Amino acid sequence: MLDIAEVVEDLGGEQRRQETNQTVMMALQSEVLFPENSAVFNAAAAARIQAIAQEINTQKAVRIRVFGFTDDQGSYEHGQVLSKQRADAVQAELAKTVTVPGVVYDVRGYSEDYPIADNGTEEGRKKNRRVEITFPRSTGTGTGTGAITGG
Repeated sequence: MLDIAEVVEDLGGEQRRQETNQTVMMALQSEVLFPENSAVFNAAAAARIQAIAQEINTQKAVRIRVFGFTDDQGSYEHGQVLSKQRADAVQAELAKTVTVPGVVYDVRGYSEDYPIADNGTEEGRKKNRRVEITFPRSTGTGTGTGAITGG
């Protein structure tokens, strides 16, 4: 069976949604969630994360991946720490609202690995600074093990 992906990006690229037959992936630009060089978000960002958590509840997803990414500015090591801290913060916020029993989180920080846009421009770097939340769709018998996140 062909796994067809549908990608929807909102105005300005602040949020991207990608769906396949098996998974849903939501990507939020870091600027939407966090101040520069920070892993602490505001109430508006918390509300966006809670809305994603509600969708996870609707899908009854039990495996949730939360991956953080940075651009290529600064050291790779700093990006690794910051991207993991941001992914951890998003996971903690999701956990407040996700009510699916037995849910398992896979939380990782990837620094500048897997860019989705050109790091040579500010617009591209902005897209690369993101947190992706991926979970299986409740339709069909898919395991939800695959998502397209590389670039």
